[in-house]
Amino acid sequence: MIPARYAASRFPAKLMQDLAGKPVILRTYQAAVHTKLFDEVYVVTDSDVIYETIVKEGGLAIMSQKEHDCGSDRIAEAVMQMDVDIIVNVQGDEPFTDRESLEGVMQVFEDDTHKEIDLASLMVKITDEEEINNPNTVKVIVDNRDFALYFSRSPIPYPRAKNDDTVYFKHKGIYAFRKSALMDFQRLPMLQLEATEKIEAIRYLEYGKKIKMVETTVQGIEIDTPEDLKKAQKAWK
Repeated sequence: MIPARYAASRFPAKLMQDLAGKPVILRTYQAAVHTKLFDEVYVVTDSDVIYETIVKEGGLAIMSQKEHDCGSDRIAEAVMQMDVDIIVNVQGDEPFTDRESLEGVMQVFEDDTHKEIDLASLMVKITDEEEINNPNTVKVIVDNRDFALYFSRSPIPYPRAKNDDTVYFKHKGIYAFRKSALMDFQRLPMLQLEATEKIEAIRYLEYGKKIKMVETTVQGIEIDTPEDLKKAQKAWK
């Protein structure tokens, strides 16, 4: 499932921007399909333009029936009546989505024989100081079993002693959910931490859900700003 909201706050209409001759959302959709990991791939959107872009190319798209504040809510509505066990959420601004990373989050559920894990997601090590301090880059800290402890737009952990050995991880916008966790998310109200940080993953933590993080070395480029789009265009060439 690829949630695709047209009116992004930081970069309106970013999903319809041109990336090497095709809109960003179409590039992302095709990247997910080309992994050949999924029974079906859908774009879930509030936009007629995005819907028509996907369908015109022979893709699958679903129009949201309600207004939604986040991708999890949008996906929950779309899958409510579907007979599925695991749903993978690829953000619409991730045109460099790759098979290896997606296999990593899906393997979490293959290995989870006792069904203790509610979600799996990706993290990648970052070392660039500007990126570490950039509030558009969501950081994550984990315990010794790689379960998420917290997500933040601030640098976490805070290097009080200015230790050069401090390791930072960026949260990449790919999730795999058990359907039950997704259904819980859409019925539970937003709490203070999520409202403060504006990070939907925090809601799962605030309600006691277990998120297993999988480290990847694939950086990719999430398109949050016009500058990101320029980087993506350069990388595509």
